[in-house]
This record gives sequence, C-alpha cells and structure tokens, in this order.
Amino acid sequence: MARISFPEHGLGEHVDWALMRPEMAVGMGALSKAVYENTQLDLREREAARWTIALINDCVVCQDTRAREGAAHGVDDGFYGEVASWGTSTVLTDRERLAAEFAQRFALEHQQMDDDFWDRLRAAYTDDEVADLTMCCGMFLGLGRILAVLGVRAPDERILV
Repeated sequence: MARISFPEHGLGEHVDWALMRPEMAVGMGALSKAVYENTQLDLREREAARWTIALINDCVVCQDTRAREGAAHGVDDGFYGEVASWGTSTVLTDRERLAAEFAQRFALEHQQMDDDFWDRLRAAYTDDEVADLTMCCGMFLGLGRILAVLGVRAPDERILV
C-alpha cells in the first residue's frame, strides 16, 4: 500500500498518485518517454543499467517492468540474474558490465568515478553514448526512487518499455 493517499483514477498506483500534481506528472512522463524512445543504447545495455538501479532503489514497479523487445535480444530472467551479479558475470559483454557498473556508481558513489573508471568507460563508449547512458540513469534513479519512497505497488499488468 502506498504511503500517501490519493484518488483512484483506474490507471494503477504507479500513475494515480502523480495525478495529484498533473503539471508535474506530465513532465515526469515526458522525461520517461524521451529516454525510452530516444536512447541509442543497445537494449541490453540500457536494461543492464535500468535493472541495476531498479535493484538499488528497491522499486517494485521497476523490478516488474520488462523490455518490450527483450526476448528478441536475449533479455530474460537469466539476463537479469547476470546483471544482478554484473561484477562476476562471464555472460555479459564488456559494455553491458560497464553499463551496470556506471549505473551502480551513478546511484551510490558518483563522487568515486575515478580516472581509471572513466578511461575504461570511454574506451568502450563514445561521449555521445556516455551522455545517453547518463540521462537514462538519471531518469531511472529519479523516477524509480520516487516510486520506492512512496511505496507504490507494481500494476497488475506488467509495464513494457
């Protein structure tokens, strides 16, 4: 049960709570749409970052969300399990591991992104891709943290992004 009270609009807690502040909800929705519709990251790399932050935030909505085209890209429960242990995974690509590492550092230790990490990241990703990954992680962290803080339940129907 959510930690705040709000009118039911039939859209599920993950949306209904935000309609108390519709002007702000529109902006949050636009940010989410911009990230999912405009990222140029490979789907597996995006999902590695998203899932890492979903686990850090302990956001049940985010953890229940799946990639719409996931099956076609080998993104299944096994993939999410590998991302959860990205540091020791031998299945993920270097870029997928780096996306997960970037997401973890972004969420937990952004001040400890040292030169060694940046050298490794920039050897694998272009500056444009790093900008993309950064915007994705900002949205994942911010909106997922909001849902987790409010205790919003995952909808009955799985969200596909």
